[in-house]
Amino acid sequence: MPVIGWVVVAVVLVAATTGLLWARRHLMLVSVVGRSMEPTLRPGDRVLARRVPLAGVRSGDVVVVVAPAAMTAGHPTRPGDGEPGLLIKRAYAVPGDPVPVDRVPLLGQRPEREVPPGHLVVLGDNPPFSYDSRECGYIPEPDLLGVVIRPRLRP
Repeated sequence: MPVIGWVVVAVVLVAATTGLLWARRHLMLVSVVGRSMEPTLRPGDRVLARRVPLAGVRSGDVVVVVAPAAMTAGHPTRPGDGEPGLLIKRAYAVPGDPVPVDRVPLLGQRPEREVPPGHLVVLGDNPPFSYDSRECGYIPEPDLLGVVIRPRLRP
């Protein structure tokens, strides 16, 4: 193979590797487990999420968060730890929004009237089957992993 051919192959390999590394760092594929987001998402559906800071989340966005320690017996897990420990929920209130005490009475016990900086209120679309801010309160910013950008529904 001529030298120009090897250069083209090398450039293509570098571009593909760079693209894969970028996708791995900025995107995640998560499987839906449980009924908490029905009818929007069903068990077995898969969603593509973009990793974003809390500032990139809007009320109404579907988000992926680390399950609170209270739900995982004090041992929250992150992607790659081998155990399921992620929740897919809808962002109901973001920093600066009024605290939704009508939907989340647990937060009525706190003094603030607005969701504090660095925190998020999440709710499932199917309340009877959802572990969310109604039970655990605010989700801290470090536990936010991303915003769902595209559901990949089962065929």
